[in-house]
Amino acid sequence: MRRDVSSKASPKVAMMMGGPSSERAVSLSSGRECGAALRAEGFEVIDLDAGPDLAARLEDLRPDVVFNALHGRWGEDGCVQGLLEWLRIPYTHSGVLASALAMDKERTKAAYTVAGLPIATSGLYTRAQIAARHVMPPPYVIKPYNEGSSVGVYLVPEGAEAAPELADDLPDTLMVEAFVPGRELTVTVQGDRALCVTDIVTEGWYDYDAKYVPGGSRHVLPAEVPGDVYDACMAHAETAHRVLGCRGISRTDFRWDPRRSLDGLALLETNTQPGMTPTSLTPEQAQHVGLGFGALCRWIVEDASCDR
Repeated sequence: MRRDVSSKASPKVAMMMGGPSSERAVSLSSGRECGAALRAEGFEVIDLDAGPDLAARLEDLRPDVVFNALHGRWGEDGCVQGLLEWLRIPYTHSGVLASALAMDKERTKAAYTVAGLPIATSGLYTRAQIAARHVMPPPYVIKPYNEGSSVGVYLVPEGAEAAPELADDLPDTLMVEAFVPGRELTVTVQGDRALCVTDIVTEGWYDYDAKYVPGGSRHVLPAEVPGDVYDACMAHAETAHRVLGCRGISRTDFRWDPRRSLDGLALLETNTQPGMTPTSLTPEQAQHVGLGFGALCRWIVEDASCDR
């Protein structure tokens, strides 16, 4: 189901942002940026902080389309997508199944494997197992298997005697993934087309602050990597988008060990609702291929539908 929002003089867009996840602050920033851009493009935008009364508020607002600027659980994992399908309100980004699948990093990796995409070795373990012994030889990464924005990520370095002391608010089951040394690369897919490869340069680990604090990282685009690695990233991102069933835009993240050439490339995850903040990667890549921020936001809205 697709409702033609481009034919209306001032289509009403509900900018759904905030919500209860650990990525609330990032979502609010994305929503503010996208809302301002869409207003400049001629859309009527109503800010909507997603809370327990979300269904009732959507019924009252009766928007032409919902721009889903939520990040993390409940907003990016299929839950709110199911609500919007039930209410038959066209919405942006991926649908129920793709959102749920991509949010679960272990199931995402299973889909990657079936498609022949390279991944880093990983597994799910309880906090007790992780605390008792090394569940794989260091270096490795510990992270929630269903969060984004590098929330709750720990790097256990080579030679470490024991796993780190984990924060109390982390879930009981966590992903442990072999650390791939080298560089952090990422590719946005718009529709079915990969836009660009970005090399993310940081002084240390690409953590939450490196992602969202101005100056926390430097983005080099197009990435200065060998042609075969660049082409593989572009092709792998398109394949990941397709096999997960993504719609609209997605962004797939990679680690690349230059010492191993093309064999050093591994997919980490696919983000079905990439950040749209002033330091975010997707708007930069769109700009690189000639699509300004306002035009990108307009495209996302005009791509909205039900049955995604």
